[in-house]
Amino acid sequence: MPASVLERHHVQVAGRGPRTLVFAHGFGCNQRMWRFVAPAFERDFRVVRFDLAGAGAARRAWDPVRHATLDGYATDLLAILDALDLRDATVVGHSVSATVAMLAAIRSSRRIGRLVMVGPSPCYADDPPGYVGGFARADLEALLDLMERNYRAWVEALAPTIVGTDETGTAIEARTLELRDSILATDPAVIRAFARATFLEDHRAAVPHLPVPALVVQCTDDAIAPEQVGRWLHARLPRATYHQLAAAGHCPHLTHPEELVAAIRRHLAPRVVVAPPAYRSAPRPGVFVS
Repeated sequence: MPASVLERHHVQVAGRGPRTLVFAHGFGCNQRMWRFVAPAFERDFRVVRFDLAGAGAARRAWDPVRHATLDGYATDLLAILDALDLRDATVVGHSVSATVAMLAAIRSSRRIGRLVMVGPSPCYADDPPGYVGGFARADLEALLDLMERNYRAWVEALAPTIVGTDETGTAIEARTLELRDSILATDPAVIRAFARATFLEDHRAAVPHLPVPALVVQCTDDAIAPEQVGRWLHARLPRATYHQLAAAGHCPHLTHPEELVAAIRRHLAPRVVVAPPAYRSAPRPGVFVS
């Protein structure tokens, strides 16, 4: 008997409450990466975690045709929401899953009522002079070429870049090893295809069509999704709020979970304090800008 979509994606549901939070992990990760953040909401929310196709316990959910583009992952997300019969859910998407959630919300705002976009980027390639994605196109091609020639070296180079640095280094080192091991545990064919979809697709044209409110959570000194991307999204998403974290790197849910939990809680509270307009051009860490 074929496995259900909930079984294929190893969907886990916990908590209680009238509202639902769905946590979608980023590239090379799995749902366990949310373990420092998701439980903090279980008292007040129904909390859903799952593995993207090919990741974690969802290895058999991956299809080389379906998942050649991010749209296939958006289809998976909507299938999970359909199976749970969720309406007006808040999807917390990290990195590439922020884009996946955006694509899904454009297709079904009935299922998705709000996004929290953690370290998002609709396009990782620079498009001068008006767009800074973080990588020159040639550098992305070189990175993907290294992946084909020496997979382990590519993983060893990418993991610390994704996680980032900290003043102490201790927690960062542990999280870097965790991310490295997570990527290495994934089928290289899956990672190669997902990397090409993640880093080479351009979804900037979809941004103005997002029909639901979104919180853009921007890290400090993020080598994967730089501050310019967060500001670009905030300026172009129809209903966006911006929050600058003091946390450095690209994985605040692993390295600075308390700060990320506080930011999400504040955004989901009935009343959101909005910073003075003067902060719009230069928001301070920990300040919301609508």
